[in-house]
Amino acid sequence: MDKAPAEVYAKLLDEGRYLCSISTMYRILRANRQVRERRDQCRHPKYKKPELLAVAPNEVWSWDITKLKGPEKWTSYYLYVIMDIFSRYVVGWMIAPSQTGPLAEALISQTCSRQGIEPERLTIHSDRGTPMTSKVVALLLSDLGVTKSLNRPYVSDDNPYSESQFKTLKSHPTFPERFGSIEDARAWCQGLFKWYNNEHYHGGIALMTPATVHYGRAEHCNANRQDVLSSAHIRHPERFVKGQPKTIALPKEAWINKPIPITSSFSQV
Repeated sequence: MDKAPAEVYAKLLDEGRYLCSISTMYRILRANRQVRERRDQCRHPKYKKPELLAVAPNEVWSWDITKLKGPEKWTSYYLYVIMDIFSRYVVGWMIAPSQTGPLAEALISQTCSRQGIEPERLTIHSDRGTPMTSKVVALLLSDLGVTKSLNRPYVSDDNPYSESQFKTLKSHPTFPERFGSIEDARAWCQGLFKWYNNEHYHGGIALMTPATVHYGRAEHCNANRQDVLSSAHIRHPERFVKGQPKTIALPKEAWINKPIPITSSFSQV
């Protein structure tokens, strides 16, 4: 009973007996519903994939926390960042010596107030870290009329905007190996986020800065860029073999897990 079919088969042969092949043993076991994992298995509940759409600023925010190394080994600070997924604008950030629900609550509350968020208009998405799933944050979001959205467990790409932003931050040429103090980290982040929001030409938003898109200046910016291209075309049409050049269009929507359209196939008879 405690041997696998292949072991039973080998043992019987060693004893001078042949009853059936290994595949026949499995067939008999399947017919009697005896083929299964013998050990207890951990069964995780099936979580729904978050599908979030933003067609304007302040409709969907993504937030996360990352570690910044402190001056000594085993010391670190925690950088909280809230980003608008449509404009890529960092609407709020904070550095603290720990990651807790009350600290996250304070940051979210201040950021919503500063951005003038109206009830039932905003969704905030995050992973399932302790501050994100804390009761104080859940109660705050409920009071503000903000919808909470969470990653699926063990799924790393449900929060792509925050992950990408952290990669940009830590790839910046001025990012140090370690920060000398928490004040040093705050000073560096102040300059970094000012650059990121106001000077960084983001590839995901038609090479505009996040501030340009977040504060509704994208259409005017694109019109000015088109005027420059049109003037260049008039002066030197021979340089534009494909005709009148056009600016890069700003994406009309930003998704977290855009649904895959279901296509139906019909066979012809």
